[in-house]
Amino acid sequence: MSNENLRIVFMGTPDFAVASLKTLVDAKYNVVGVITAPDKPAGRGRKLNESAVKKYAQSEGLHILQPTNLKAESFVEELRALNANLQIIVAFRMLPEVVWSMPEHGTFNLHASLLPDYRGAAPIHWAIINGETKTGVTTFFIDEKIDTGAIILQDDIAIEADETVGTLHDKLMVIGSQLVLKTVELIANGTVKTTIQPKTKDLKTAYKLHKDNCKIDWTLPIDDIYNKIRGLNPFPSAWCYLYNGDETLTVKIFKTEKKLEKHQFTTGTLISNKDELKVAVDDGFINIKEIQLPGKRKMDVKSLLNGYHFEENAKLL
Repeated sequence: MSNENLRIVFMGTPDFAVASLKTLVDAKYNVVGVITAPDKPAGRGRKLNESAVKKYAQSEGLHILQPTNLKAESFVEELRALNANLQIIVAFRMLPEVVWSMPEHGTFNLHASLLPDYRGAAPIHWAIINGETKTGVTTFFIDEKIDTGAIILQDDIAIEADETVGTLHDKLMVIGSQLVLKTVELIANGTVKTTIQPKTKDLKTAYKLHKDNCKIDWTLPIDDIYNKIRGLNPFPSAWCYLYNGDETLTVKIFKTEKKLEKHQFTTGTLISNKDELKVAVDDGFINIKEIQLPGKRKMDVKSLLNGYHFEENAKLL
């Protein structure tokens, strides 16, 4: 099958998806439609914000649909009218069967983990939070459940010891776009083969992130604390409470270093001087390098210490 004979509908919203769409466009595949999230008001002026995928699709003159309801008859009719024979999903939402079952060659998804591990909403974050040393990307055909369909291709990558979710996101975005291209080539050539995901009890899950599971627990082992902070840096960010004199503040912590060392400090105690801010944990210290106080911008600790005073009893909890 030639590139022209494939009629592709692409579905995605954030920057992560743009790389895959751009790769398809650059390879001269026939993208007959792009489905992305509706514009949303953002910022103080509540100005409508367009998704990253929409902005790129507009720059390429691609046909764009922004449904609010994927089951709506009007949207399903519009989608069917595009006469696509392949649909590709990258960082979008769950599709109803009427949508994913529509094209002749199926609907495949790019997921940022080595399935079946880390099914769910935040696979990049949880791989780092859980201290993994390897992750990757997977393409698979969508079925009625979430991230359970037959695997087409996978590619893996090492997770560096100081990796953050931001740096790993960007790496997976690039290798993921290449995996999407390889998958489309297999489908175009009629040589695609799949592997059914194994059913095992001890799968690791990529739970949705929310305020409670982004809070730092300073009583955990030092590696767990360090991994959590870098696994949430820069988004959505790890947080905790700062007790400083009579003040109780909610602070975000972005960048840290860890140091194994015996000490007599109570867990959560802050030790500061003009150059350093560290918090005592059970098996050493977490040196804070980047922090954000309420109403302030994110800053390096040296800048913070130039204008902010920590009391002797200051602690993080």
